[in-house]
Amino acid sequence: MRASRHAAPASLPIGSDADLAWVRQQVRQAAAELGFGLVQQTKLVTAASELARNTLVHGGGGHVEITPLNTGPSPGLRLAFVDAGPGIRDLDQAMTDGYTSGGGLGLGMSGAKRLVHEFEVDSRPGEGTTVTVTAWATVVPPARPGS
Repeated sequence: MRASRHAAPASLPIGSDADLAWVRQQVRQAAAELGFGLVQQTKLVTAASELARNTLVHGGGGHVEITPLNTGPSPGLRLAFVDAGPGIRDLDQAMTDGYTSGGGLGLGMSGAKRLVHEFEVDSRPGEGTTVTVTAWATVVPPARPGS
């Protein structure tokens, strides 16, 4: 039995730059345990890094819930970034490439969306934001002999 069958959901705080590094490390480890390839791990860790930074910078901190998924045809990983910050006033604008409210490149939310299979935002001005992303491990067939 694979180790990933024993993976349990985890909740990690996001309140400092050190927490951002810890989140990246834990997401990579969870993805590796579930059988994600290196490229898939990198995409998911990049999305997680962007969303965790948004949680810290724009949401004033919060937490991420990391949930392994073993119910489908392939394993997956769901990440929910939760904050109780000011919320997103104009979600369409926030999802536009190049839009930034903090002086960055403006690719955080839209870039993260492109890196995962499922992307959902629940935001209420004055109440906070939850961004939930899901990625599924793609099974790569073994190389054929002589290839």
